[in-house]
Amino acid sequence: MEKTIFKIEQMDCPSEETLIRMKLDGILEIKNLDFDIPNRQLTVYHNGSLESIEEAIIDLNLGGHQQSTVQIEEVDFEEESNQKRLLWMVLVINFTFFIIEITTGLISHSMGLVADSLDMLADALVYGISLLAVGKTITKKKRVAVISGYFQIFLALAGFIEVIRRFILNEQMPDFSTMITVSLFALVANGLCLYLLQKSKNKEEAHMQASMIFTSNDVIINGGVILAGLLVYWLESNKPDLIVGTIVFVVVIQGAIRILKLGK
Repeated sequence: MEKTIFKIEQMDCPSEETLIRMKLDGILEIKNLDFDIPNRQLTVYHNGSLESIEEAIIDLNLGGHQQSTVQIEEVDFEEESNQKRLLWMVLVINFTFFIIEITTGLISHSMGLVADSLDMLADALVYGISLLAVGKTITKKKRVAVISGYFQIFLALAGFIEVIRRFILNEQMPDFSTMITVSLFALVANGLCLYLLQKSKNKEEAHMQASMIFTSNDVIINGGVILAGLLVYWLESNKPDLIVGTIVFVVVIQGAIRILKLGK
């Protein structure tokens, strides 16, 4: 068996990890993949030729290149089921708060909450594609990715249209108290996700590290919506909510584009 380390310059979140896993799916020489997202490294355990593996990684256009290859003794790789259970918990929390935030966002006329809900949905979709795709064919994996990506883009574009309409008409002041209250609960939920991930015995492994990075970004967005709620109150204007909503919609579309790459 050989162990080859690749540097993936543009691998910085779970979307790239899922993209790489799906690209390499079906290459018989591969026995195991080990992702180190903070250091942007991928370790491939394989038998036989490296050529098809290297071609697939380069074809992704993520700045991947081989760093080293060494011979090792045969290793028996076993999947840790507790990792899956933990990631399922994080997925459920994210999807639950997607429902809560999009509902309260529409009721309170807050585009910040609506945008944040779509970011929660983006997280849930990334985790869901990774987990639900286990045991499925590559065609089914790609189909799920494409549907998820286009669905997110549709929702984000609808949000942009609504933001523009509210900028022009200068109407519908959002309920700042709902914005702050719901975002605080979302902040607690993301904090709980981080706690669960950090508590895991496998927190040093790739999926755990990737999930912690993703969830940490959510905490920053929650803080942005809370700040927008305070500015709405102090300035008596809906502009802070619309500005934060616009920023988060951009983040959501970027995530959707990454998900769409999984379907290629």
